[in-house]
Amino acid sequence: MITLRQLRYLAALARHRHFGRAAEDCAVTQPALSMQVRELEREIGAELVERRTGDIALTETGHEVARRAEHILAASRDLVDFARHRGVLAGKLRLGVIPTLAPYVLPHMLPRLQSTYPELRLEVRETRTKTLLEELVAGDLDTVMLAMPAEGADVETIGLFDDAFLLALPAADPLPTGRRIAVGDVDRHRLILLEEGHCLRDQALAFCGAPSRDAPASLGATSLATVMQMVANGYGVTLLPEVAAGVEVRDSRVKLLRFAQPEPARTIGLAWRRTSPRKRDFAALGEIITETLGRSGRRDATAKHLRSERARRGAPLP
Repeated sequence: MITLRQLRYLAALARHRHFGRAAEDCAVTQPALSMQVRELEREIGAELVERRTGDIALTETGHEVARRAEHILAASRDLVDFARHRGVLAGKLRLGVIPTLAPYVLPHMLPRLQSTYPELRLEVRETRTKTLLEELVAGDLDTVMLAMPAEGADVETIGLFDDAFLLALPAADPLPTGRRIAVGDVDRHRLILLEEGHCLRDQALAFCGAPSRDAPASLGATSLATVMQMVANGYGVTLLPEVAAGVEVRDSRVKLLRFAQPEPARTIGLAWRRTSPRKRDFAALGEIITETLGRSGRRDATAKHLRSERARRGAPLP
């Protein structure tokens, strides 16, 4: 009979492509893992793994069995969650957050979440959207906070708030502070972007009408903090999510401009597996996030920066 242990070992082998690393991930010896995978092959009646010196490869059948195993393992975790779960936002919750949200959302959200739901044990994972969604579907995460849309037939989502984009540029730039600007005012050849793989990079290019092949050479920046330092030192401009303005714009060498209506923005939401029994938890978490990061709250730091900049330059309010 096929066991969950065998499926878990095969899934680890598919991720690591190495018996030793897969065994370490599963906290078992390599011979024990290898024996269970062979037993699985006998039960199924097909070869799943091509064993080679130094590494392995999955057969076509092995790839499909590993893919289905991930779904079965996720469903088994959901079953345990359903049986164990009692109150709303109690026990362990594994939350994934993209890097262009985590440093700006978590400091505001976590204290309120902890005080409102003291029995919650939150585990946070910060990485890029693609990896988060893969780990979500595999059952390694319970929910993910990200910029929508979140693609995948196995995923449900709820929108939380719209995060407007601001133009961050050197303070000496001739674009006037006292008025809203059009997207066409942005010199796309001066755009400083995050490296490939960040959804914020793709969104910035889409809003500015710049195809990827015409994008400026990437500096390989992995954080908004690095991008903002480049802007402060006069190397270009960038689109900055409003949620990040209070943290990333503390330098008098940088000014922020708002776009004319309708403002370009990204929609922030939560995603979870369709099979998850914890939808009440995700709804409660979404309420905490929206209450903490409502539009008026997000605009406070931005408005303060814009007011001080206009006062310094003697510019009128827009």
